[in-house]
Amino acid sequence: MKKTAPVIRYPDPARILIIKLGALGDVVQAFGPLRAIRAHHPAARITVMTTAPFADMIRASPYADDILIDTRPRVSDIRGWIALRRALADGGFQRVYDLQNNDRTAFYLRLLPQADWVGAAPGAAIRNNNADRTAGHAFDGHVQTLGLAGITNIAVDDLSWIKGRTPGDYGLDTPYIILVPGASPQHPEKRWPAERYAKLAAHYAARGLRPVIVGTDIEAPLARIITAAVPAALDLCGQTGLMDIPALARGAAAAVGNDTGPMHLIAVTGCPSVVLFSSHSNPARHAPRGAHVTIRQAAELDMMEETEIIAALAESGIA
Repeated sequence: MKKTAPVIRYPDPARILIIKLGALGDVVQAFGPLRAIRAHHPAARITVMTTAPFADMIRASPYADDILIDTRPRVSDIRGWIALRRALADGGFQRVYDLQNNDRTAFYLRLLPQADWVGAAPGAAIRNNNADRTAGHAFDGHVQTLGLAGITNIAVDDLSWIKGRTPGDYGLDTPYIILVPGASPQHPEKRWPAERYAKLAAHYAARGLRPVIVGTDIEAPLARIITAAVPAALDLCGQTGLMDIPALARGAAAAVGNDTGPMHLIAVTGCPSVVLFSSHSNPARHAPRGAHVTIRQAAELDMMEETEIIAALAESGIA
């Protein structure tokens, strides 16, 4: 009679650590898994380790009891490593869900030898070493990994619990469309030309949709190109925090933006969103998730005409 491997059953942990450090799009995609972990361990105290830019947003969620900031100490920062090790030891964690799965967090496994580790790191108690884990979207990789730990029914979180500034707080009392013309300064190839956004803004302003430009202070020059062509456009660059963008998206007729973090915050709310990709990034791995997301891609974004975006939004009922 063939022997079968014994099933390893881990006790339900009282204290859990979830690791999700960044970047913005990846953090947004992790809220669905965070919700599923919370539902799977309703009695556990859950700490999320993240980096400072995302601490307030995760703290505001119903999925974390505590936040632990990873200062990412350098190799030579002995005090930093001592402080991190002490913080991890003081947490008394019995289970770790690694949703970052990089070399740094694989090293953190060595700092928590007593915890049952769930992730891709060598030595994890529940390890996902499937090569397909990184072939597709990060969200799908999380679903695959958490499934090995018995956590199922994982869906994209719509961030309905975020209560930021409302459209009325910005004086928006008429229908509007959000434009996100920026992207990481290190990746200008991800930016559709601001002049094309200006033409798009003019098209929708003429049809009763006020263009609303979202971005950081760095995107201010792009916003000025749009507002110079369409004075009715509202420039909110530098005026929206991470907690404000989902609320703004819930009131919008639609959104158009580049492959950048704010589009992840917008798309998950269900706002009809057109996201623009060049050949320099792969939408199969990096596209925002949401109920009404349309991807448009060109080898180089300056090859894409605004008529293509207009046609894509028309399919969602946006004239």
